[in-house]
Amino acid sequence: MAVLAAQMASNAEAIERELERLLPPVGGSQARLHEAMRYATLGGGKRLRPFLVVASGALFDVPAARARRVGAAIELVHGYSLIHDDLPAMDDALTRRGRPSCHRQFDEATAILAGDALQALAFELLADGPTHPDPAVRCELLLGLAVAAGAAGMCGGQMIDLEAEHRSLNMDQVLELQRLKTGALIGFACEAGAILGAAPAEARAALRGYAADLGLAFQIQDDLLDVIGDAALTGKDLGRDQAAGKATVVSLLGTDGARARLAELRESAHTHLRGIGGEVHLLREVFDFVISRLN
Repeated sequence: MAVLAAQMASNAEAIERELERLLPPVGGSQARLHEAMRYATLGGGKRLRPFLVVASGALFDVPAARARRVGAAIELVHGYSLIHDDLPAMDDALTRRGRPSCHRQFDEATAILAGDALQALAFELLADGPTHPDPAVRCELLLGLAVAAGAAGMCGGQMIDLEAEHRSLNMDQVLELQRLKTGALIGFACEAGAILGAAPAEARAALRGYAADLGLAFQIQDDLLDVIGDAALTGKDLGRDQAAGKATVVSLLGTDGARARLAELRESAHTHLRGIGGEVHLLREVFDFVISRLN
C-alpha cells in the first residue's frame, strides 16, 4: 500500500500540473468564470480516475504523459459533475473537499457556467492532436467519455438519484443508480488506457468487468462513510442520504451486509484481472485502497 500511495501521490501532482496548465487565471470580464473553474477543480481530490487511466494504460505500454492527458479530461468532467451535484436543485451540499461548495463560494449562475465550461474543455482536450496521433483513437475516446457522462451514464444515474428522494428503490434499482452515477466514469477511466494502447478485445472486456466492480465498491464505501465516516476526514456533509430517506446498499443491507458485499466485489474484481494477464498487481491494490479509504 505504501508503494501505491506514493505512485498515486506522484500522479496526482502531475495531474494537478496539467490542470493548472489547462486552467490558467484569466482577467477581464470572464475572470469570475475562470476563477470558479479553478476553484472547483484544482487542489483537491485523490485523482483516482486519472490514476486508473495511467495504471490500465501501463498494461499496454501507453506513455504516462499521454494517459495523463486523458485522465485530466476525465477529471474535468468529474469536477463539472461535482459542481452540478452540489447545487440547490440537486443535493444542495454546503461543502465539498472541506470548503464551501462552488455555488456558495461564488453564486449559482457562475457555478452552472463553470460546470458547463469544464465539460466542454474536457472534450476539447480529447479531440486535440497531442492526446493521440491517431484520429480514430481520439474519436473512440470522445465517444467513450460522452457515453459515460451522458444519459446512459452519469447523468442518467443522477436522475435516478433525484427520483430516489420521492420513491423507494429496491436493490436492483440502487445498483443501477450506482452503476451509472459513479461506475460509468470509473469504467471509462479503466477502458481509456486500453483504448490508448490498442488492447485486444479480451483484455478490454476484463477491464470493463473489473471497473464495474470497482465503481460499485467505490459507491458502497462512500455510502458507508456517509453513515459512519468522519466529516473532518471526508471534507463534505455526512448523513445526507439518510436524512433524505434515500435507499442505498447500506440502508438495505446494513453496515455488515455492505462490508460483505465489498468482499464479494473484491473477489470478483480479482477474477476479472486474471483475464488480462501482465502485471495487474497495481489494479488489485487500487481496489483495496478504494474499499478501505476514509475520505
